[in-house]
Amino acid sequence: MTLSFGFSPCPNDTFMVDAMLHDKIVTSGFHFNPVIKDVEDLNELAFQGKLDITKLSYHAFLQLTDIYQMLSSGSALGFGVGPLLIAKNDMHDEEINESTIALPGKWTTAHWLFTLKYPNARKKQFMLFSEIEYAVASGEVAAGVIIHENRFTYADRGFVKITDLGTYWEESTGLPIPLGGIAVRRSMDDGTKSMILQMLRHSIEYAYAHPGEASAFIHQHAQEMDPEVLKKHIDLYVNTYSLDLKCEGREAIQKMFDLSTDSGLLVDYQPDYLFSG
Repeated sequence: MTLSFGFSPCPNDTFMVDAMLHDKIVTSGFHFNPVIKDVEDLNELAFQGKLDITKLSYHAFLQLTDIYQMLSSGSALGFGVGPLLIAKNDMHDEEINESTIALPGKWTTAHWLFTLKYPNARKKQFMLFSEIEYAVASGEVAAGVIIHENRFTYADRGFVKITDLGTYWEESTGLPIPLGGIAVRRSMDDGTKSMILQMLRHSIEYAYAHPGEASAFIHQHAQEMDPEVLKKHIDLYVNTYSLDLKCEGREAIQKMFDLSTDSGLLVDYQPDYLFSG
């Protein structure tokens, strides 16, 4: 069976799926057609129902539980992993509300968190995450929300941190922030979903057990090529929750659903939105 598999070029994704895609683990007759795109592009494809398996921002997933179920393995979720609002100089809340802010996509969790923190900020400009620092530096926007490996390099490039949106979430809820995860098409039979979940979990375990084997695949797609930055990225975004969400991870996702429902951003969702095999 051949299934389309969407994931981003970010090091945490390529680290997790390398063994699964390249037959380093048993795949039991499954083959995968990789679709490697920015996470917002994957979100948009998911809204069209075009992918069998895909990385999704949790913000997008909130709206897609009728089409997809999230797997209990493969998530980027944790403490100290949240998006950062940066600028060239410090800014007050009133300035942020009145200024143009760059965001890495309408359906990213970064946008959801920014809206949670700054509900009165209306001047939003969506762009590819790797273009945000350039837009801030050029003055095209006053500030921007950065994700991925940029959190490790923004200070060296002369930017200042205005808000750590992950810290804001953690202090508000006491929970890890769910950024993105791997989802499967809901219409698949449970046996297929279970096998995909097990393969993904084994792929992550293999990557941990064989450090360095995924390096070529990671470097082939990474935006930031500095080996130390790549290592920090993987160490931060691939963690114990990536193997299994556990009770705390499940509680964090439910909190996102509850907050979105209370604010009117979400009308309805499937109660069995998580597939844990």
